[in-house]
Amino acid sequence: MAPSANGTSRRLVVVESPAKAKTIAGYLGDGYTVESSFGHIRDLPSKKTDVPAAHRERYGNPVGVDVEGGFEPLYIVPAGRAKDQVKKLKSLLKDADELLLATDEDREGEAIAWHLREELKPKVPVRRMVFHEITRDAIRAAVQNPRDIDENLVDAQETRRIVDRLYGYQISPVLWRKVMQGLSAGRVQSVATRLVVDRERERMAFRPASYWDLTATLQTASAESAQSSEDPSAFEAKLISVDGAKVATGRDFDAHGQVKARGNVVVLDQPRAEALASALTDAPFEVRSVEAKPYTRKPYAPFRTTTLQQEASRKLGYGAARTMQVAQRLYENGFITYMRTDSITLSDAALSAARAQVAELYGPQYLPDAPRKYTSKVKNAQEAHEAIRPAGDTFRTPGETGLRDDEYRLYELIWMRTVASQMRDAKGETLTVRVGATASSGETVEFSASGRTITFHGFLKAYVEGADDPEAELDDRERRLPHLTEGQSLTAAGLEAEGHTTKPPARYTEASLVKELEDREIGRPSKYAAIIRTILDRGYVFKRGNALVPAWLAFAVVRLLEKHFTRLVDYEFTAKMEDVLDDIAAGRADRAAELAQFWHGDDSVEGLKQLADNLGEIDAREISSFPIGEGITVRVGRYGPYVEDADGNRGSVPEDLPPDELDPATARELINRGNGDRELGVNPETGRTVVVKSGRYGPYVTEVLPDDAPKGTKPRTASLFKSMSVDTVTLEDALKLLTLPRTVGRDAEGTEIVASNGRYGPYVKKGSDTRSLPDEESLFTITVDEAEKLFAQPKGRRGARAATPPLRELGADPTTGKPLVVKDGRFGPYITDGETNVTVPRGTPVEQLTHERAVELMAEKRAKGPAPKKRARSRAKS
Repeated sequence: MAPSANGTSRRLVVVESPAKAKTIAGYLGDGYTVESSFGHIRDLPSKKTDVPAAHRERYGNPVGVDVEGGFEPLYIVPAGRAKDQVKKLKSLLKDADELLLATDEDREGEAIAWHLREELKPKVPVRRMVFHEITRDAIRAAVQNPRDIDENLVDAQETRRIVDRLYGYQISPVLWRKVMQGLSAGRVQSVATRLVVDRERERMAFRPASYWDLTATLQTASAESAQSSEDPSAFEAKLISVDGAKVATGRDFDAHGQVKARGNVVVLDQPRAEALASALTDAPFEVRSVEAKPYTRKPYAPFRTTTLQQEASRKLGYGAARTMQVAQRLYENGFITYMRTDSITLSDAALSAARAQVAELYGPQYLPDAPRKYTSKVKNAQEAHEAIRPAGDTFRTPGETGLRDDEYRLYELIWMRTVASQMRDAKGETLTVRVGATASSGETVEFSASGRTITFHGFLKAYVEGADDPEAELDDRERRLPHLTEGQSLTAAGLEAEGHTTKPPARYTEASLVKELEDREIGRPSKYAAIIRTILDRGYVFKRGNALVPAWLAFAVVRLLEKHFTRLVDYEFTAKMEDVLDDIAAGRADRAAELAQFWHGDDSVEGLKQLADNLGEIDAREISSFPIGEGITVRVGRYGPYVEDADGNRGSVPEDLPPDELDPATARELINRGNGDRELGVNPETGRTVVVKSGRYGPYVTEVLPDDAPKGTKPRTASLFKSMSVDTVTLEDALKLLTLPRTVGRDAEGTEIVASNGRYGPYVKKGSDTRSLPDEESLFTITVDEAEKLFAQPKGRRGARAATPPLRELGADPTTGKPLVVKDGRFGPYITDGETNVTVPRGTPVEQLTHERAVELMAEKRAKGPAPKKRARSRAKS
């Protein structure tokens, strides 16, 4: 590298984020300038008008891609921050002797580096600087060992971007025309939505079954002596067979509530279960068999992206997006290794660090003889990366980091998992006992009990993995049984008959959806958080607690895609696309050839272009209609879902009502409730009927125009006050509301003063000047003198509307310690801690908003940073 004019070398290092730049700059020191690109500096144009006029014929349809010219993309630098940053980087490059592109070492990071090189057009050497952790040693090693940009990785990322563009820009317009404006389709997004919809379909088709079982509390004859022992004297056992027939449990029923045709199974009902309990009350019980087996549990592998998201959801209640935002901050500030990885391997330095902490914190008895090495079972795992672990050649304990709140909790989780991965196995014994008896009714029965004792906890001393099922038994749970021998007599201290009902399959949570996507090899794990956030933000899915519930809108979108773009939402097809991208990244496949097959198709498969061109007629009403029985249909309308019976009577469906809970009886209630329309009476001044309605923007009263009203005549309308409701508002209230806006009078200069109820609340207006009123009732009572006093005061200060109380108080924010409340804003309810505001997502009722979800939304908003300020446009002077 040639020195600059003053004899010293200057290197420009470009990373994606300011936080990452600040940390790295502290390690490199003099001779280096570290600057951020703020992520991607350029991308495909989002609309046709963004394409330069000279290129529109070639890149105008589809926007940004020349499908007839080798699928050559057109990239632009969007106006605003990206353009400003490119200008700054070019300026810094003038004084540099070398350009080091230090973006993340994955496909997206490689593509960002390539775009920087292409856009900056440097005249100095360009190298790629890569690392998996931001520590002093790792950064200095990366500087000493740069490489070239991996063009294969760039091709793979560019292929993904082009496929997603073609997919979205071809299919989304079909959704706009046939379902609803503003919808979007995506290669992985649509498949993830289909998974959630399919699960809800299973729940809707599910038919519960009832069954009973019997639990015996059995006691050994040596109960008194055993009470001082470590072993219990009594234990519970479940009835497993009657006269040789297996007693049915939940797993013996199918989704239709029928017993699966599998062997000799008896289903106990309440009378028979209670009769058996009675007939066994005085019966002698005998141990028929005791089977003991050694128990060994190996440690869990270190975290990769998806397992971190799943455990953070189970243990910390974090959504996938929140987990990745916190992990990003930990990585950029040098606390953990790179967090977007599907590898579970640890470097030799990390193995040594983990083993040293095991010996120090737990003792040598917990340290295995050799380091544990893990190999990923994930297809096409990028083993060049490491697992997610604490950064550095020695690990800081959580207490040594100085971290707080979210960062502390997530670091602690990663640290515990990493250390536990290098500990000895947990050891113990499992015991299965079979107990028999003969009832006074002559029936021969058998009960079973199982136990587990842990004799050496091993890695469980440091970490126990969570479970998605809240009723699941965790690995460190012990169930002790008395010391039993075959032929031993037992007595029944109690017999309890209990009824059960089979449950439908559980809805996905963010954690279980991430696992399902990974198990099916759909999409890239690093993108799962963004995919889940997208389907939530688009209104395809909403949350009930932690469960992901599909909206009826999602049913309509998925039905259209399944009927007319079947291959594109096929789970296997979407998974195979990831194989194609991996082949391109490895240099085994050609980018242009794979894109040509996707777009044009071949003899064996129809391409996207043919699918879109040969759609034929799509019945929009049929796509958005879902019969639920008894002649009632759910329809997805322009303003939301509604139910309709055979006579055309309708009722709105609440946005927060899960589809599987909308049965004919519920639909009848909604229809009877209608859309909130209620006739109040006749206006004596006009002779017109006055009704109250529930509109898109809230309840209101209006007059019904006669059939012969002149064309263009609009009825008088007025919104209900916040203190009023559709159910209780009277004709007198309505007539009073219809007098608004009200002329209060004129000021001394003759200017009219008017009181009105507007979008942002009640106010008075004089000319172009306005002032807010303290409450809605003031609209009818304010006088000219009172209005003049308001106008005499500064706008927006005294005389402004009194602050309204919060809609809900949710508790303290763990990050700031400030109270989180939900308030009613001009654009709907929002969450705030007094500094940061975030809108409550559409479809989430305020009363069902949880503290965990509020904290998650606030964390996401803070991670995005403040909204960019709009720059004033300067006019050219003539």
